[in-house]
Amino acid sequence: MKRNKLYFLLGLGLACATSCSPKQGSRASANARQEVHQVLEEQAQCWSRGDLECYMQGYWKSDSLLFIGSRGLTYGWQPTLNNYKRGYPNTAAMGKLSFDLKETRALSPETMLVVGKWHLQRDAAQGDLEGHFSVIFKRFSEGWKIIADHSS
Repeated sequence: MKRNKLYFLLGLGLACATSCSPKQGSRASANARQEVHQVLEEQAQCWSRGDLECYMQGYWKSDSLLFIGSRGLTYGWQPTLNNYKRGYPNTAAMGKLSFDLKETRALSPETMLVVGKWHLQRDAAQGDLEGHFSVIFKRFSEGWKIIADHSS
C-alpha cells in the first residue's frame, strides 16, 4: 500500500511538472522555497564533508522513501544510505557536491518539486561526475524532507 501511495504522489508531481502553468508553480511561498533550498544546501555541505549520515537527514526516514538511480528503484531510507556507502566508500570518491537548481514548483501547500543538476568535483584520479535530478519534498512537522529522488 505504501508503494501505491508513492507512485500516486510521484505521478501527481510529474503530471504537474508537465502541465501546471508557470503561475501555479510560482505560487509557492518564498519562505517554503527558501526552506527547501536550505535543505539541499545543507545536504551539499554534509556530502562535501564526507558525512553521509548528515546528508541523509534531508530524506524522509521511512521504508517508503523512493530513490530512482542508475541501478533502478530503491525503497527505504536505510537501503538508500547503504547504496550511497557502497557507491561512495570514501571522501575521495565523494568529492565536493554542488547543486544548480533549475526549477522549484509547489505541487500542493505541503509538497514541492525541485529539478536541477548535481556536480561532484573530485581529484583527477577519480574524475568529476555530474547529472540531473528531480526530487519531491514533503513538509513534515520536523521540516521539509525528500520523499522521492530520481537522479541520473
